[in-house]
Amino acid sequence: MFETPVEKYGLNPRGTMIIEQFRDRYPVFEKMLSVVRGALEKSVKENRIYINALEGRIKEESSLVGKLERKGDKYSDLSDITDILGVRVITFYSDEVDKIAAFVDDLFDIDWENSIDKRKMHELNSFGYSSLHYICSIPKKLYYDPEYPEINEYKFEVQMRTALQHVWSVLDHDTGYKSGFEVPKEYLRNLNRLAGMLELADEQFSLIRSGINDYRRQVQSLVRSGKFDEVSLDGDSFQNYLKLRPFDALNKKIASINQAEIHDSSLVIYLKIFKMLKFSTLGDIERLIKENSEPAFQLAALQLANTDLDIINSSVGVVNLLVVHILKLGGGVAGIASMFNELYGNSEKNKKWAERLFEKARHLSFMQ
Repeated sequence: MFETPVEKYGLNPRGTMIIEQFRDRYPVFEKMLSVVRGALEKSVKENRIYINALEGRIKEESSLVGKLERKGDKYSDLSDITDILGVRVITFYSDEVDKIAAFVDDLFDIDWENSIDKRKMHELNSFGYSSLHYICSIPKKLYYDPEYPEINEYKFEVQMRTALQHVWSVLDHDTGYKSGFEVPKEYLRNLNRLAGMLELADEQFSLIRSGINDYRRQVQSLVRSGKFDEVSLDGDSFQNYLKLRPFDALNKKIASINQAEIHDSSLVIYLKIFKMLKFSTLGDIERLIKENSEPAFQLAALQLANTDLDIINSSVGVVNLLVVHILKLGGGVAGIASMFNELYGNSEKNKKWAERLFEKARHLSFMQ
């Protein structure tokens, strides 16, 4: 038979009543968990926040009993206990904790008097426990079921913390530090040092990401404004530059030779060639296009003139520009082959391809 709380735990009448309420209302908390998790997952997805985890649990009966044994005098009804249902959102960056908090505030009714921002508690060993804790309830505008009105009455807890805070909390708990066991001073000192290191890492990850985002915005602004000499050549700047489709004019001119269609492909791979050739800013690429578009077109025309190709790749312009540049520098066949080997891997075919291009190019005026 199903044991009563008195028979199983020996609780006082008030505690017994609360356990009986818990058993009776358990389906309500299951529904609440579904509603809360669903609302948070939807909000995180819609706002494009990449989180580490979203966890939810209903307190185990044995855990509730322990709470009542320790603090039973505080509670006269199940509704007085605000952590029967708990949800934890774990972010990667500390600044995203506040973003999640804004979503929680928008979705649920917050009991501000009982909510805690443990991040403002600056104890030496507080890092792993620096979560933001909101005590919430589900508003009827979010979800309402007349058969279960308690869904809008019972409170629940939402914890928000970073992944490093969560890792530290788990590891710290595993050491028994919070269990009442007295940790020797040398171990306690090392625990606190480690907590400080992780807290510093948490801050630095956010600062680094913020700095990178500021740099990207600055690059985007400079690229849009055409101030190419002020933009260092790197992965971010090159991808933003490619959005301007700088090789399109040359590609279209080459395509007109055979009235060919242009097949778009990624040109990101050519960044390593520009780097190999010591290009340092986007301005260097702009000058390459300005100074070498005509001989690049002439070289492409020699390759396509006696063919019936009706589809060409969007890399045709940049490849011919780079070949012309290498030849102007005196790189010859070896220089062209080196570029192809870098792009496509070492192959004897690359050398033969380079020889054919050199043979065609040597008759052009820029080679004289």
